[in-house]
Amino acid sequence: MTGALLCAIHCALLPVALVVLPSVGLALVFNDRVEFIFVGFASFVGLVSLVRSFRMHRAGAALALLAPGLALLWGGVLWAPLHEALAPHAITMAAGGSLVAVAHFLNARLVRRACT
Repeated sequence: MTGALLCAIHCALLPVALVVLPSVGLALVFNDRVEFIFVGFASFVGLVSLVRSFRMHRAGAALALLAPGLALLWGGVLWAPLHEALAPHAITMAAGGSLVAVAHFLNARLVRRACT
């Protein structure tokens, strides 16, 4: 019953969301402040989780991936020539985000290995 209710709500609201979100969402997505907040949040979560986990497994590989990933993200946000160029900005942010994601994945594996 709960699944059916959630499905009904989803089906009722999805057409409305498809109409409203582009006008609201595009302004939000392309806002420099939002991008800065996302990079700050990714930096905070990445540093806190990987530094805490480093104390457990003592392997620096995840931190070695996180550092250049965050450097790329911050460079893409703060360095004006890169931030204003569409394709280089997208490539830089994608590469930085990918490095941060791989660092988290590697960190999870290292923690799992240290616990066994």
